[in-house]
Amino acid sequence: MPKLHGVGLSPFVRKTRIALAEKGIAYDLDPVLPIGVSEEYKKISPLGKIPCYTPKEGVNIPDSSVIIAYLERTQSDPPLYPSNPEDFARALFLEEYGDSALVAAVGTVFFQRMVGPRFMNQPTDEAVVKTALTETLPPLFAWLDNEIKGKEYFVGGQFTVADIALTSPFVNLMHAGETVESVTPGKNTNLAKYVKTMMARPTIAALIEEEKAFFQEAA
Repeated sequence: MPKLHGVGLSPFVRKTRIALAEKGIAYDLDPVLPIGVSEEYKKISPLGKIPCYTPKEGVNIPDSSVIIAYLERTQSDPPLYPSNPEDFARALFLEEYGDSALVAAVGTVFFQRMVGPRFMNQPTDEAVVKTALTETLPPLFAWLDNEIKGKEYFVGGQFTVADIALTSPFVNLMHAGETVESVTPGKNTNLAKYVKTMMARPTIAALIEEEKAFFQEAA
């Protein structure tokens, strides 16, 4: 049985789990935390980051983007990358947009609201949260809102890695008690509708329910 190392609340682990679910690939989840990883884990993920995917003995693939690219080469149906070269490039850029700028901004709110207080006994720094909500996130949302206007998916009229990478951070934002609407009231309605639709997608909704149950148990 393939194994995915990491914890589900990581946007990168969630991103990989969505791809695995979309392709119908069964796996075991090994709950490796991204903080204080062991030297043993670094043998399979040299940078010490999560996730890392072990499809078979002796093969270890770190990094969500690399893992999904690998999955596409080993099980191409359903495809998660567009076949058109320009759309393919666009999907890769949007994946990076989600993995870098969006994850960083949302991660600030998620850490301050959820991880710090609940798991590290650290108080929430409301000033840091306010900066993320009022200064960092709104322009990121505005750009995405314009890009998704009049479309169901971001690239090529199909569900791709771009949708996976962009939706995953919004799940963390939801866990932290925020939405597109609460961050930018009356604005970015295209993005707000898109996020709700993506979160209702079965492969994503199932993970959200799993994560909500985790928080309820940890409360």
